[in-house]
Amino acid sequence: MSTIADVAARASVSVSTVSNVLNGRVERMGAETLARVHQAISALDYRPNRAAQQLKTGRTPMLGLLVPSIANPMYGYIAREIETSAQERHGHRVVLGNTYRNKDKETGFFEDLVAHQIRGVIVISSLVDERHFESAVRRGLVMVSYDRRATPGSATAIDHVSVDNFEAARMATAHLVAYGHRSLGFVTASGRTMSRDEKMRGFFAAAEQAGLRASAHIIDGSAQSQFGDSEMAEVGMQLAARIAADRTRPTGVVALNDLLAFGLLAGFREAGLSVPEDISIVGIDGLFLSALTNPPLSTIRLPVPQMARTIVERVIGRMADPAIKPSEFLFTPSLIERASVARPSKSARLRA
Repeated sequence: MSTIADVAARASVSVSTVSNVLNGRVERMGAETLARVHQAISALDYRPNRAAQQLKTGRTPMLGLLVPSIANPMYGYIAREIETSAQERHGHRVVLGNTYRNKDKETGFFEDLVAHQIRGVIVISSLVDERHFESAVRRGLVMVSYDRRATPGSATAIDHVSVDNFEAARMATAHLVAYGHRSLGFVTASGRTMSRDEKMRGFFAAAEQAGLRASAHIIDGSAQSQFGDSEMAEVGMQLAARIAADRTRPTGVVALNDLLAFGLLAGFREAGLSVPEDISIVGIDGLFLSALTNPPLSTIRLPVPQMARTIVERVIGRMADPAIKPSEFLFTPSLIERASVARPSKSARLRA
């Protein structure tokens, strides 16, 4: 196991210089020196003795993580991967908060983090308006935003990490088209976010490329909360009943996420429809639970472990070195083919 002395020797600096980097004291350090230390830490896979650091500084390094709702297992999955990366690789604890994509709740959490001297925060939101983020950054927070692209032309000092949501929905829709589906639906909750809008654009792009734009429709349902993150399964069940009662229903649907797809599976079963014989479903997320449904759910997998590592490295790296410029990181999803998609039956084709 490498030591701080090994890092210092490899970077050709003193042990105290490495210590300054590890503790974020880099204001007077040259960019070349800082880069050498970071390269040495990475090359040696050095993990500092956080217990010793805590005894010395009197505090445990912490990050804030704000999610829409931990009731959605996708956010639990992301939170677990972020916590694992932050704690095992960097010795940081994670403080978790549920915001329900509410700007006032997010702002309140920012104030609490600043008050507790927590400088790094990761926010899963994808709201169109990020002005309250900018205010928090001006107060000293280092921020990474997950699940939305950077606003074009914005000079906001925030990193943006996301999967390519356009491609995720395009890929899911193209999968249905490849199985012969000509009548398509994108099933979503009614609250709009940037990531949901990108998925709808991807859905329509795939339909248009296949010459099916006229038979591709958005099917949305409302929830008690504005965005419905904690109610996706219930929304899916309600929409399944509505879709099943429609004689011109689509033969294949793309669900906003896996949790909504789970609700669709249950709702179609309750309505007397069989998946995929009567209707095919593709989810988006790649949750491990999607392999356990009946039938197993075809889904678009998000590379969550890789995204979580990038998120943590960016927020901790920029806390240590404010000169690092914020950037945007876009990850590519992949298709998992399972049994929830099949060719439409003759009766379904005639009905559509």
